[in-house]
Amino acid sequence: MKEKASPACTVDSSSSPPIKTSLDKQSTSQQFCRPAFTQKFRESTSGKVWWIIFTLLMVATVSVRFYKLRYPEQVCWDETHFGRHANQYLQRTFFFDVHPPLGKMLVALFGYLDGYDGSFWFEVGKKYGDASYMGMRIGCAIMGALVVPLCFLTIWEMTASLPASTFTALCLIFDNSLVVLNRFILLDPMMLFFISATFFSMAHFNKQKRSFSFLWWFWLSSTGMFMAGSFSVKFVGLFLVFLVGMRAIYDLWIILGDMSHPVTYTVKHFLARALCLIALPVALYVVIFYVHLRILHLGGEEDEFYSSAFQVSLKGNMFHNSTGPREVAYGAVIRVKNNVLEGQYLHSHRQLYPVGARQQQITTVYIRDPNNRWFIKRHNQSSPLWNATDPIDLVRNGDLIRIEHRTTGRNLHVHRGPAPISNKMYQVTGYGVRGEGNDDDFWRLEIEGAAEGEVLEIVRHSFRLVSPNNKCVLTSTTKNLPEWGFGSAEVACNPKIHDDRAYWHIDDNRYPRLPNVSYTIYELSFLERFIESHKNMFMGNAGFRPKISDFQSRPWMWPINFRGQFFSVEGVVIYLLGNPIIWWGHCLCFLFYFLLWIVNAVIEKRAVNISDKQLNLQRRTLNTCKWLFIGFLCHYIPFWPMARILYFHHYFPALLFSNMISGMMLNYILETFSEKISPKFYTYFVSGLLLAFFYSFYLFTPITYGYPNRPSQYNDSQMYGMKWISSWEF
Repeated sequence: MKEKASPACTVDSSSSPPIKTSLDKQSTSQQFCRPAFTQKFRESTSGKVWWIIFTLLMVATVSVRFYKLRYPEQVCWDETHFGRHANQYLQRTFFFDVHPPLGKMLVALFGYLDGYDGSFWFEVGKKYGDASYMGMRIGCAIMGALVVPLCFLTIWEMTASLPASTFTALCLIFDNSLVVLNRFILLDPMMLFFISATFFSMAHFNKQKRSFSFLWWFWLSSTGMFMAGSFSVKFVGLFLVFLVGMRAIYDLWIILGDMSHPVTYTVKHFLARALCLIALPVALYVVIFYVHLRILHLGGEEDEFYSSAFQVSLKGNMFHNSTGPREVAYGAVIRVKNNVLEGQYLHSHRQLYPVGARQQQITTVYIRDPNNRWFIKRHNQSSPLWNATDPIDLVRNGDLIRIEHRTTGRNLHVHRGPAPISNKMYQVTGYGVRGEGNDDDFWRLEIEGAAEGEVLEIVRHSFRLVSPNNKCVLTSTTKNLPEWGFGSAEVACNPKIHDDRAYWHIDDNRYPRLPNVSYTIYELSFLERFIESHKNMFMGNAGFRPKISDFQSRPWMWPINFRGQFFSVEGVVIYLLGNPIIWWGHCLCFLFYFLLWIVNAVIEKRAVNISDKQLNLQRRTLNTCKWLFIGFLCHYIPFWPMARILYFHHYFPALLFSNMISGMMLNYILETFSEKISPKFYTYFVSGLLLAFFYSFYLFTPITYGYPNRPSQYNDSQMYGMKWISSWEF
């Protein structure tokens, strides 16, 4: 079928579909005849036009993301964390982080390939100097840049609409915030890449016509592998599991309703999805974690976040190749550590509380100190001394015991008054003279998961100390005492017995009458280390609370670009802020999407007669946007109930889907009025849209690329007059 010839030129529109066939062989002058080019762009009929548009978009993507990538030549924001983690991978030193390992391993790999040796100490504002940091920035920028073609190709695969794909890409290319996020040593570019790649693979999979063919398996497996990559970089990637899971359930429901196939056919589809979307991602995640633990085999400064049993496997750690008595006997000198994340040692010193009973302070501390050592003795025993001729008396589950501070001779004691900070708990003090005290010094030993009378062992056993007189349990509140407590953490006795912070273990045991054993017997298996690592990561994530000085970024602020986030303030200002024209355009496109959904529902309900072309356009747009909107909700709604501190950059996974919805809506609007607008108007509209995106991007480049700049209130500032809303802080 031939296109209508424009007054300027005549062009054959029977060229083959994009990508799949050879390029259009028309002459250059014919190809670039504006009305014909616009028509081919709108109808996506020319492979050559498709490639021209795609190439231009990729050139623009690389240009804006790699421009002045070296600048600023100083550590910005979270580069300090992920740069240090790269150091630790390259030096094989173990560390603690709340994020899964893949992203940090990739950062270390980028640095390694560039010749970086892991010796630069990352600190916010510090100049890089001669450090080889560019490999890490380039690697992150490449992964961030790949998001653009992935989203472009996703929309193309779902709609075969070149305009919708192009509008989506333009929103991504000229978004100042995405450019900032892609230019630094961060995990976000990698996470956005894996999320985009997952949705891209899922779109390809859903287009497959032949079930269980090679390509069907390829795209299904790719979806699972990229999904594993997303939550192996950050746990936010787990939100993607909800989207992929809902799509899988939807597909299975459709297959089940196909009466041309037996139920066993549905079972086969279920098993295939279970294999590729559950088993494969889990297996890949476990393998990544195994590699992570194999690489980090040397002890470091952050070993204390983990249990003593975990630390045994770390070379250079004090527990590695250590020996000591396995069982605990009365009269032994012990060191007691709390089981919470970054657990501290039970500690005392001669200073008194200035409040309450004004007795000797009992606290917990991080450091290994002589004042962390205690005698363990029976409840009716005042002296911890033992006689070499007496039988060895072992400590057992259910025993009533006393614990005496070795340095000061005071017993661990409950004073039935409010603790200094945690007023609903009782105060714990050091009381008595040379071990003499009263029955408020008594503690019942309760070993977790042990039978009555089982012997207490170091490292392996976790236990609680319950005061039978006061019916409370010894706990570390993790709240720091005021200056009089030297910054140590509060210890109290909690009347609420079921307290997760009330579990302790012994990591050092001195008793010469018992044989020493190697600590290697306590070494955890990979599965045990895997589980403990995740407990600590989840506790660490849940423990992020804002300081009084921190600005709380809340989810309602993100879509409207209410406030940005500083990346650098020393020397140059880099401020994470979305392109206002694009971001506020997203909000309008969301409103239009809801309106379109309502209008379509009314049309179907009232059986309104509209053209087949318009009906197909509406259905295609709504069906595509339905899954994009679900993807948006899966990555946005979970942040609303979160109590932990949130930052502006948490919105960006949801932003990917918002961009694609905007691309779809812009295309729908233009196609709806295609019969009423000329190719010239269409060209002017698209050109104007591109100009608006670019000009808005250009206006905010000083805070995107970090040009030397003065605050916006000064007349000579490049950002003077650019504070369009008062909540922006530059």
